[in-house]
Amino acid sequence: MGDSMSIKIGIVMDPLPSINIKKDSTFAMMLAAQKLGWEIHTIYQADLYTRNEQARAFSRTTLVDDNPDNWFNFSSKQDIALDSLDVILMRKDPPFDIEYIATSYILELAERAGSLVVNKPASLRDFNEKMFITLFPQCCTPFMVAQDTKRLRDFVEQRFRAEQQDVILKPLDGMGGTSIYRVNPHDPNLSVILETVSENDSRTVMAQQFIPDIIHGDKRVLLIDGEAVPYALARIPAEGETRGNLAAGGSGVGIELSERDHWICQQVAPVLKQQGILFAGIDIIGDYLTEINITSPTCIRELDQIYSLDIAGDLMRNIEKHLTRKTSDK
Repeated sequence: MGDSMSIKIGIVMDPLPSINIKKDSTFAMMLAAQKLGWEIHTIYQADLYTRNEQARAFSRTTLVDDNPDNWFNFSSKQDIALDSLDVILMRKDPPFDIEYIATSYILELAERAGSLVVNKPASLRDFNEKMFITLFPQCCTPFMVAQDTKRLRDFVEQRFRAEQQDVILKPLDGMGGTSIYRVNPHDPNLSVILETVSENDSRTVMAQQFIPDIIHGDKRVLLIDGEAVPYALARIPAEGETRGNLAAGGSGVGIELSERDHWICQQVAPVLKQQGILFAGIDIIGDYLTEINITSPTCIRELDQIYSLDIAGDLMRNIEKHLTRKTSDK
């Protein structure tokens, strides 16, 4: 690898025509890479394949423009070996299904052949974004992970007796606030909610004690190689809603990280670094960690606009350091 002009970056993502560039963090990364003079290759999930042990893809060399009427142009299209790319960003949105896992296997072949993959494919498989918090109980409210509806009901009743608090129920594979329920023992629909969310005791569910501070927002904190961006986007629930997710109608407000937010980041950061997770988005409600997002964390564009930051540029410069280190180690 030479200077910035010689870096080739592949981005595995949802189709470019379908994105909303006003909010899309992947698009922010593309703009940042182009600004540094990098050659951008857009790759869709169905473009990936192997030829024997070699990871390959159909690639579109891409130019981008921060223009809502015409935001991309494919300058050329070709079939490439993935290890011809210096770095590959895995930015395909969930669902985290068997196709997502298959994609991670192909990207792992590229990683073995020398490409830097962000985030590390094995870590994408190993660290479910809901379950990840179980490594940091000191940062969380009481929680339970189970399929059995009786256990989940007992947890709901116990949290209400102990703290007079409701419980949030959510499947491990949801995103954007889908299939999230707030319940208490007096909810007349508790049985049917438990049956629905657990698919009659056949799907694993996370139950977390409800955090009343959600009225002040579900804070998205971005970390680059373990370093927290000093501001968060607090996603405020719409009136009558429990969920702060922007996809569920929440509104975003910028706030400075609190001392507790920094402490939570310090707890999580060493594990992120150890596992090759260069870009993560952790969710904090009040004083408590609720999720660790590593598949395709968002909120770059909103925070950039509010605070005149360059988060994607900071990420690209960090990636460049990793590439330089890899080259010097050879």
